[in-house]
Amino acid sequence: MLDFPDNRMDSVHLLDVVKAVESHFRKADPDIIYTHFPGDLNIDHRITSEAVQTACRPQPGNRLCQVLFFEVPSSTEWRMSGNNGFVPNYFCDISSMLDRKLAALDSYALEMRGWPHARSVTACEHLARWRGASIGVEAAEAFVVGRMLDALFMARHL
Repeated sequence: MLDFPDNRMDSVHLLDVVKAVESHFRKADPDIIYTHFPGDLNIDHRITSEAVQTACRPQPGNRLCQVLFFEVPSSTEWRMSGNNGFVPNYFCDISSMLDRKLAALDSYALEMRGWPHARSVTACEHLARWRGASIGVEAAEAFVVGRMLDALFMARHL
């Protein structure tokens, strides 16, 4: 959606990325934000996450209730030790949608790889099933909570 250089966002001033993200937030006025896990190996993911976190800073009148960090196969788990790894604490049951999710990966075909690569359709299915098994369902997506505000609290303060 934005015209930043692929895999070279470290060449762009962070403030420029933040302003672009804030512009989209003002138009969409979201109450939930999903963004990359800040410890991803991919530099573009890390910068995007940092820009989103900056754009999501608490402001009076902001109705944003949740910021959730997602994992990206072959980026999140490939980061070597020394960072705070992805330890999910929020899960969504996607059992009824897993086939649709896997089919949607066709639109990402240029980035996908063959099994046993972590970014293969088979690996993505295994990950969804593992995350599901972690909570007792067929398939799930896992997130790390960045911020979670109670909806009743938000209703009283906006």
